Parts: sequence; structure tokens; C-alpha cells
Amino acid sequence: MRLANIFDLGVKELRSLRRDPMMVLLIVYAFSVAIYTAATAMPETLNRATIAIVDEDRSTVSTRIVSAFYPPYFSEPELISQFEMDERMDSGIDTFAINIPPDFQRDLLAGRRPEVQLNVDATRVSQAFTGSGYIHTIILEEVQAFLERRRDASELPVEIVVRARFNPELNQSWFGAIMEIINNVTILTIVLTGAALIREREYGTVEHLLVMPVTPFEIMTAKVWSMGLVVLLACAFSLWFVVEGMLAVPIEGSVPLFLAGAAMHLFATTALGIFLATLARSMPQFGLLLILVMLPLQMLSGGMTPRESMPELVQTVMLAAPTTHFVMLAQSILYRGAGFDVVWPQFLWLAVIGAVLFGIALSRFRKTIEASS
Repeated sequence: MRLANIFDLGVKELRSLRRDPMMVLLIVYAFSVAIYTAATAMPETLNRATIAIVDEDRSTVSTRIVSAFYPPYFSEPELISQFEMDERMDSGIDTFAINIPPDFQRDLLAGRRPEVQLNVDATRVSQAFTGSGYIHTIILEEVQAFLERRRDASELPVEIVVRARFNPELNQSWFGAIMEIINNVTILTIVLTGAALIREREYGTVEHLLVMPVTPFEIMTAKVWSMGLVVLLACAFSLWFVVEGMLAVPIEGSVPLFLAGAAMHLFATTALGIFLATLARSMPQFGLLLILVMLPLQMLSGGMTPRESMPELVQTVMLAAPTTHFVMLAQSILYRGAGFDVVWPQFLWLAVIGAVLFGIALSRFRKTIEASS
């Protein structure tokens, strides 16, 4: 093995990537616009949901309820008549429509249980689910506040004080930005390395490499370091410029330590990308394989849902996936400020998984080259 060959072949990969404008555009988009969009448009977040209110009571408590809905969660409530409610819902103008019945305040003070009707446009699934809970809580809080000024409210025997650690504002954009970076690091690495190998096969440059004094190990190592370096630099840029700069997300831990963990993760995912490229004969086949591999890697890694909520068998199997340990490492460092003394098991796991994947991919790559020759 000659380090000069690995370096020169890696530079060749970088030049080939530079001549592929669509791939360059994909990298720029994935680590800029995609990060910002994922952070500011989280599907669970309620943002300026349209709401209309039919106030048939025109009382103090109904006025309090109307004034309790305001941006950024809801748009300014539109006061409408009962005859307009169904028409506006059918036209898709309102996501939520509340109907406060006549004599609502009088029945409330008399100890009766008056009903407030909430109509929801369930075709807007994410806002319908989240907004219904918000509206339910807001109405109950306003009614309770109204009654407490007129009745003796019984005090609860226990007071619960909530202290939210690592995200005191409970801002979902903080979580969305970091997780999008983690997901894009994985998918871009596999795409770049796999596409680099398939591109050489389609252009016929693999045959040129076979007549050169280079080994399959040198060819594969060059692809690993060059494509890994591109993704690592893009990740660092996105973390500093987009996440910390544009989104103002506070980073608790050491960014260099996170990038070191990302480099270990890239070692594993680049090898996985090359392995998938040796199985596929064309870019469409590679894309189909990528879908089959990336969906479980991302959905079962613990980034979307906690690993503790998954079946034990799934948790055990996913320990063999590099994304599981990268998610644990990234969240520990960036969210909780963990040091190397805390995340060293994840570093060790990534090194072992990367070495195994690299060995499997190298064996498959050698067989592919031998078949081509």
C-alpha cells in the first residue's frame, strides 16, 4: 500500500465530484435549506393555525376564551355566525371552529356542565391532532381562571414544579435541526460513495484503474476519505452557520468532539455505501437499495422515537447499526454537553462496526473488480 496512491485517488474523487453539479447541489441543499426547513417546519409544531369562533353567549367567560387564542400557535380568531361555520370548514378556510352555546356562563355558574363544540378539519392531520389538545387545555384554563375568582377553589395537596433540562424553552426546532444534520450525514455519505463507484463503472474508468499499479484497498480507501471529508466539512459548516448562526440553537458540548464522532460514523457509512454499490448495477438499483437500508437505519436508530419504546429484539438488532450509536453520541455531546469519558463506548462501537463493514465491503469490491477483469 502506498499513501501517495490513496491521496492521489482521493483527489481524483474530489475532482469528479466537482464536475457533477447535481451532486454538489444536493450536498449544499442537504446541509443548508433542508436543515433550516426541518427545524422551522416541524410537523408536530402548531403554527398560525386558522380558527373561527361562534360566540352565542357574548359573556365575560366567552370573551376570555376568544381572547386566549393568538399567534404564533393560532391566527387571530375569526368571529362568525353558526350558519357560516359548516361552509367555512367545507371550503378549507378554518382548521378549527369552536361553538360556544347560549347561556354558557349562566350554566357554568349554576354548577351545570355546559358543552363547547369543537369542529376540526382532520385532513390537516398534524395540526388537527396537536391543536385539539391545545384548544382543550386553553378553554379549561380560561374557565378555571374565571371560576376561581367567584368560588373558593380547592387547593391541590401537591404542587408539581417542572424544570426542563437541556431545552428549557421546549423548542422543537432545537431538536429538529440537530436530528436533520445526523440523518443527512448518514444518507449523503452512502449516496456519495455509492454514486462514485457506480459512476466509474458506468463511465468505464474502473478498467483504467485496473491497469494502474493500485490495489482495491487503495481505491476503496481513497473513496472513503475523500467522500467522508466532503460530508464532514459540510456538517461542520451546517452546524456553525445554519444551526448556531441562523437558528440560534445553543450547542452545549464540544463541536470538535462531535466532529470526531462523526468521522468515526463516516468510516462506517462510507463502507456501507461502497458495499451497496457493489450489489447494484446502476443508479436506479442503487436508489432502491438505499431506500430499503435507510428507512430502518433512521427510523429505528432512536432519533425519531426513543429506543426504550421499541421491542427489545429491535433494540438488540439495532446495536449493529452505526446510526444507533451516532445518534446516542450526537445527542449526548450536543444536547447534554457530555465529554469523551461519557461517549467513549459509542466511539468504540463505531470503530468496531466500521472495521467490520469496511472488511465486508473490501471483500465484495475485490470480487467485483475480479469479475470485471
